[in-house]
Amino acid sequence: MPAESEWNLSYEAEGLHPAVDFTFGTVKSGFYLLEPYEITYADSDIGDTPMPRTDTVRLGQDFRAPATVTFEVGVDTVPGAATPSGRHGKNLDALSAMAQAWDAEGLRRRFATPAVLRTVQGGRARRLYGRPRKWSAAGTRLTRQGYTPVVCTFACVDATAYDDVEQVASVGLQPPPHRGLKGPLKAPVTMGGAGVGTMNGGILVGGTKAAWPVITIRGPLSQPRVELAERVVGQKRLPGWTAGLNLALEEGETVVIDTRPWARTVLRNGTASVAGDLTWGSPLLEDMRLPVGPQNLVLRGIDETGSASMTVAWRDAYAYF
Repeated sequence: MPAESEWNLSYEAEGLHPAVDFTFGTVKSGFYLLEPYEITYADSDIGDTPMPRTDTVRLGQDFRAPATVTFEVGVDTVPGAATPSGRHGKNLDALSAMAQAWDAEGLRRRFATPAVLRTVQGGRARRLYGRPRKWSAAGTRLTRQGYTPVVCTFACVDATAYDDVEQVASVGLQPPPHRGLKGPLKAPVTMGGAGVGTMNGGILVGGTKAAWPVITIRGPLSQPRVELAERVVGQKRLPGWTAGLNLALEEGETVVIDTRPWARTVLRNGTASVAGDLTWGSPLLEDMRLPVGPQNLVLRGIDETGSASMTVAWRDAYAYF
């Protein structure tokens, strides 16, 4: 985790391109901020429609643009060497390291794969998802003395800051009770039925914005179904949703429903897409957010062993840090 006021850019390796774990923002790091970071937003996509022969517009659906974070960084390697040529070389090495991190060649060749920009502000550990974009070093006479200013940006996938700590909750499927047999019986005789696993208030979503869940269902389980229970807050009724899958999981198999904006996938065993197996009436993945507050999630399905389970992971989301 970065220290207070530090920033850390990280992403995984890809082929011959190495992973990156680059920290900056303080004097200790050698890459300190010359000015406070700046978070800006492009113009929103406004859906207003002018009304003919009137002085008014009809308000439509508006969509907010993602955030962009801008940094002015001083790359300072003056203490790193005793001679001007040594300081110059150290500064060029530091600039190369930062430029390599911001280049992100292995990352930008992959679809739907963001980098993570983490920071601690006021004791709050937060992360942003997106990609490093512009990087510009202003070489001057001071570069030979071990100092060069840099301006760089990070383009976010949305306008949300996420808690750096991921929250996780799990529940097992309880088989239905067997009430005995009543004749006449015909072969084959089965005593299976739909089981239920309920997280009654087991999910407590914090932050200021609804959270994006990553739901992992583990077999053996047939016809799995995940339900978010409806709840009432004051005079307001918040609707729930039900997402079902028309498939059967063997023991050891998984289905992961990833609703996060940069993913939006339904994968079986981490590779094969089974989004086409979502049942009619299931919500769009973008509509499966978890509202702030305690939530009741239910897993249903057919499992005679009672070993199926569901894990829900999410990060509390904030409009700002």
